[in-house]
Amino acid sequence: MKTALTIAGSDSSGGAGIQADIKTMMANGVFAMSAITALTAQNTTGVTGILEVSPEFLKEQIDCVFTDIRPDAVKIGMVSSSGLITAIAEKLKEYHAENIVVDPVMVATSGAKLISDDAVATLKEKLLPAADILTPNIPESEVLSGMQVKTEEDMIKAAETISTKYHCAVLVKGGHQLNDANDLLYRDGSYRWFHGKRIDNPNTHGTGCTLSSAIASNLAKGFSMDESVERAKEYISGALGAMLDLGGGSGPMDHGFDIQSRFTEMQP
Repeated sequence: MKTALTIAGSDSSGGAGIQADIKTMMANGVFAMSAITALTAQNTTGVTGILEVSPEFLKEQIDCVFTDIRPDAVKIGMVSSSGLITAIAEKLKEYHAENIVVDPVMVATSGAKLISDDAVATLKEKLLPAADILTPNIPESEVLSGMQVKTEEDMIKAAETISTKYHCAVLVKGGHQLNDANDLLYRDGSYRWFHGKRIDNPNTHGTGCTLSSAIASNLAKGFSMDESVERAKEYISGALGAMLDLGGGSGPMDHGFDIQSRFTEMQP
């Protein structure tokens, strides 16, 4: 069995972060492991508290994974401090990690800043150059490219700029502000559109975490970058299309929509 490591924060309500990553990885056929950057107290209506781990403890978690069950891919989600970002970058380099997927969580789709300017600078300097693929949303692609993204042509130009700067593939997610569910993959000097079907489901908590984890899972299994993105898009469409409705806010998707066995059966 292939393996994947997620380095991200915990979501106590189970829809995003580490919990979404592990569910996604399992649903996509790989063994999931985790190194937790922070605990959060949150649900579908918002976050009420965050408790970060120390850089030393994060390094210890990563050491334990790599020295025993080496991951075939690594997904990195939200990391909110420079110390933690530096710790991750150091360990990925030390262990020559492969198939690194970075979801550069900096700006919410609403435009709200999620991490400090100092942490963004460290992310750009130390972690993004280590990635095989970045998965920014529109506001994050604007931060990374230094330009406004308002049109399809802007998406292509921003992706090219980011890819050239960090020497990696870039998947710019259309999503909420542009192109609905159409994403743009730019790599090796060329681009490809991945057209997603618009699903009228307000419960989209954890979509970014889920997409990046699905990409990492497929890379771990040996699929090409294009195939991994295509399969991840199909998976997230299915998880959204299952129309799970939990909680009073923007609820989670059904990560297990395609898992059927006698152990998932409900009592008649």
